[in-house]
Amino acid sequence: MKSTAGESGDLKVVQLFDAIDKMKQYDEELLLKKHKSIRKQQLSNLKARLYHEVLSSLRSLKQQENIDLQLHEQLDFARLLYNKGLYLQSLKILDKIKELAKNNNQVTYILQVVFLEKKIEALHITRSMQDRAEKLSHESVEINERLRLIGALSDLSLQLYSWYIQHGHARNNHDREQLDALMSQNIIEESSKTSGFYEKLYRYQCFCWYGFIIQDFLLYYRYCQKWVDLFHKEPKMMEVETMHYIKGMHNLLSAHFDLRNYQKFEETLEQFEVFAKSDHIQHSQNNLIQTFIYLYTAKLNKHFMEGTFTKGLALVPEIEEKLKHFEIYLDRHRILVFYYKFASLYFGSGDHEKSIDYLNKIINWKVDLRTDLQCYARLLHLIAHYELGNFDLLEYLLKSVYRFMSKMNNLSVVELEIFAFLKQSFRLTPRQLKPHFEKLLSKLRKLSKNKMESRAFMYLDVISWLESKIENKDVQNVIREKYLKSKS
Repeated sequence: MKSTAGESGDLKVVQLFDAIDKMKQYDEELLLKKHKSIRKQQLSNLKARLYHEVLSSLRSLKQQENIDLQLHEQLDFARLLYNKGLYLQSLKILDKIKELAKNNNQVTYILQVVFLEKKIEALHITRSMQDRAEKLSHESVEINERLRLIGALSDLSLQLYSWYIQHGHARNNHDREQLDALMSQNIIEESSKTSGFYEKLYRYQCFCWYGFIIQDFLLYYRYCQKWVDLFHKEPKMMEVETMHYIKGMHNLLSAHFDLRNYQKFEETLEQFEVFAKSDHIQHSQNNLIQTFIYLYTAKLNKHFMEGTFTKGLALVPEIEEKLKHFEIYLDRHRILVFYYKFASLYFGSGDHEKSIDYLNKIINWKVDLRTDLQCYARLLHLIAHYELGNFDLLEYLLKSVYRFMSKMNNLSVVELEIFAFLKQSFRLTPRQLKPHFEKLLSKLRKLSKNKMESRAFMYLDVISWLESKIENKDVQNVIREKYLKSKS
């Protein structure tokens, strides 16, 4: 009877899988209506069994691709042998696990191995070497110290990244003091002489986020390069920690973009594109999604650097299609960044109405992150309406944007100067405008050299916009000429 019931249950799990697989969208009522053999009271248990079976199958399929799964399985074998009283056989497997874990920098697994080794040695006579206890004790202390360091550095890295996601770049001296306080922790000094892979990785990440947030782009670049070089020195770690390598490449590309290292940007982008086509990326949904985000971010940035805005618009439908395809996997922050880049592309190419469409998507999306992006989307939105000559809207928008940025503690001298100019420009004739454009440009060029004021220029190339108004050229042509001049 038990066997029959089991077989019946297995059959229903298969039927449930087939039924769900055929659905475009899960509909429980429709499923029960079409499959009378599956009763409503059984469905919860059947779904739980199916979920377990799917995960088990995925584990078997992906085991050789994932060092965690391999080590976990071997540890399970070692524990099974121990529970059967086969202590020496268990110790042999533990030796192999330890070697594999060391070769792949998997410190947490080494600790688990040492813990089980100590248990065996403490409870059973294995006739192992005389100084076995001392060696295991020393190894345990060393690993625990490494894990403490890795844990503290990864915590700090996460704190800095979280600060950026919430606020963007440092806005004032108060922000700078907060960030300096984070970076003055003892763990930074402790980790300066570390040799472990993960200790170095998280240390480099801390300095990357710090340099990027305070807009010290040379510091940012230096540690982005160290981050990527760490993987190139240990290539096998590119498969073990693929996501960290992808993120490192993204940050290195961003550093080259911020410093206008045109040739290095091209070389790194080409290298990243080759990596994105590798089997390791193509066979992993997670890796595919992340490479899509960062590869297309770099491709858009290339058009911003080179002043080829109109050409870059060809990427927008392609990216939007992929955003829709990966929609359930993407966080709001990534989508907002793409919308802002789309808006900037359309603005630079002279299509201000289309730019406003994307800026409205950001402005109307009620989110509690990237307040900097929310602020500069509103400022670009204001300038786009100015370009369209929507002066009846501008007075209202000026007050609205000013209030929003003030509330978000995001007003700097740069924004105040822009607001003052736009407010005054309503009453000026086209002939009177040019001297005022020139005066504002002169002020902003001076402010661009001040780190606490320069953050605005990362989001809006106001200087190129002003130059375009003075020289009566398209914004993208102004940027293109600067790019070509730097290359000659």
